Amino acid sequence: MTPNEALERITRSYVRYYNVIREDVEPPFAAEAIFHSHNEQYVLVKSARISESDSHEYVFFATAEQLGAKDVDILEQTAWERGMARVQPHMNHRNSDVTLILLAERIDPDAKLAVKKSHRSKSYKHTLHGWSNYRAIALETSSGDLVYNRLGKDLKKLFRNISK
Repeated sequence: MTPNEALERITRSYVRYYNVIREDVEPPFAAEAIFHSHNEQYVLVKSARISESDSHEYVFFATAEQLGAKDVDILEQTAWERGMARVQPHMNHRNSDVTLILLAERIDPDAKLAVKKSHRSKSYKHTLHGWSNYRAIALETSSGDLVYNRLGKDLKKLFRNISK
């Protein structure tokens, strides 16, 4: 499977719950997926609202023939900056997470290590106005090898189903 075929499969799995953008995506990314959720809790009638919360996720997809550690660092930094630029923390903001999905024919060992060690997070007003976390996962399409950071482990099952 080529990186572009893997991208097509993965974005199809995101379409159900996310707004997937394939055209007009700024380089270095091949696609983006955006998720917004608003949740309210109330007693008996909607005007008796107990709480409400907003959750957001910004997913950035990148494809390449060969990925090195420097490439991973650049993509990670760019995804984090673009995701953080969209965050608007407020009293009902729960979280705004950024996810980077890397699809490459070959991934250098140092790049795999960079993905595993990647970690970013930010809290807003000591989490009273929410937080942001960073997830990363990389698929080497030639071998089917999957590498992810601690929070990216949640995506493992999705990728195992797609790479088959």
